Amino acid sequence: MVKGVREKLTDEEPATTLRVTLACNPTTLKSTFRPHPTLASAGLTACLLGMSSVHHLIRDCASTLIPAGDVVVLEKGTEVTVTQALGGSVTVRTPMGLFRIAPADIEALGADAVSQYGKKDEAIISGPVNQEALWEALKGCFDPEIPVNIVDLGLIYHLELTPGERGGQKVAAKMTLTAQGCGMGPVIAADAKSKMEALPGVESAEVEIVWDPVWNPRMISEAGRKQLGLE
Repeated sequence: MVKGVREKLTDEEPATTLRVTLACNPTTLKSTFRPHPTLASAGLTACLLGMSSVHHLIRDCASTLIPAGDVVVLEKGTEVTVTQALGGSVTVRTPMGLFRIAPADIEALGADAVSQYGKKDEAIISGPVNQEALWEALKGCFDPEIPVNIVDLGLIYHLELTPGERGGQKVAAKMTLTAQGCGMGPVIAADAKSKMEALPGVESAEVEIVWDPVWNPRMISEAGRKQLGLE
């Protein structure tokens, strides 16, 4: 039996946290994984199957349910299969579906996972911040269901730099998602915000999710299409 109990676990955890326990052999359960609704027609339904590495959590691990966006605690001992490890985060498959594990919690998969999937040293961008630097930083952000960065996926619609109050620059970005109503939007937007604010000279960054124009697979760049085997 799979038990998912929505409860407040500690004073530090929000009341909406869901703790997930596997109380049986996971191999007897049918996975709830389903192809991405928008990308299925474009032949991208197998994009999550490119890698497969099984781990057992060494501690309780906070995660985000894909695509609902709910905060979920996967309990110690849960068997997970890594399907994607890009941009510092990890996507794992369990009998209950897909979950995103943030960079800060990758060590819950064990020491080997940290060395294998942990964030690698990134090139330091020097000089004044500009549009080129912003676009490059955003190439380190990924939809947890698709192994193509959000720039090449065509999700970034607009980037604007304006002078800040402390001598730096403020960034205003507009982005969309591959499917309207996807609960992962705030997670992806927060990742994009973090990547831009890590750049020297950026005082703050705000990311707005918009739906006009509606995203479609034709917005994927040539590089992204090659990654997905569409060319």
